[in-house]
Order: sequence, then structure tokens, then C-alpha cells
Amino acid sequence: MPLFMGTVVNKIDKKGRVSVPAPFRAALSDQAFAGIIAYRSFTTAAIEGCGMDFMERLSESTEQFDVFSAEQDDLTSLIFADARQLAWDDGGRIVLPEDLIEHAGLSDAAAFVGKGRTFQVWEPEAFKASQEEARRRAMEKRPTLPLRPRTPAGGQ
Repeated sequence: MPLFMGTVVNKIDKKGRVSVPAPFRAALSDQAFAGIIAYRSFTTAAIEGCGMDFMERLSESTEQFDVFSAEQDDLTSLIFADARQLAWDDGGRIVLPEDLIEHAGLSDAAAFVGKGRTFQVWEPEAFKASQEEARRRAMEKRPTLPLRPRTPAGGQ
């Protein structure tokens, strides 16, 4: 499964095209779909991004809910019904749909933000403010992160 790290700000042209950072494209190079999966975040004003493998894991995870339950219906609607397969061109660019641009408040630039197994696309100044707030909260609360044991090759 790919790993997305770092923050890269790229220009958006008048047609809504933006270059996916080369390290992000490289992380997705072994995926069957040559592009990204993108959908509106339901927790912040950003675009959620990932590969098809992560979407498959999300789909499997929704099976923990009862079929036709409100929880399953809400999550699948917020994620899968909203998701777009955005193929990149020969230059590594994707075209961002207008509703995604509007949701994230993007205009002339987009910040691609690594989040480990996923990434987000932010309006650069909004991301900077969000990152400063997250750093402030972390300094106050001093969270810890227990490392999970390694899984065998091919494990999740």
C-alpha cells in the first residue's frame, strides 16, 4: 500500500488542471488505475485523496455495519457516491471537478498534503492555519502513538 508524505503546493490552471506531485504519483504507480481517487472530506474543507487499494479497504470496512443500516448508508454515500476517479495525463496532471474545487475553496493553487496511507488537497493558506492549530493542540495534549507490531509481508 502506498505511503504519502510531505506537502507540495502546485498551481491550478484556468481549466482546473493541477499536477499531482511526482512522489504521490510514484506511490500509486503499481495501482491498476493511473490516477487518484478523490472525494469531498466530510470533516474539513479539503479533498480526500487515495489509491484504489485504499478505497477497497474502505469498502471492506463498511461491511462491519448492518446492511441497509443508517451508519452504512451515511458512510457509503459520503465516500463512494462522492468519489471520482481522476486519471492523470502524460504530464501527471488531473482535472479537478468544480464541486471539489468549491468544497476545498481552491483558486490558483492546491496543497497536496501527505497523511500516510491517504492524502488531502487543501487551499494552501487554509492548510497552513489548520496545521498551526493541530500543532498547538499537540503541544497542549502531548499525544502518544503506540507502534503497532509489524505484519508479515502482504498483511494489512
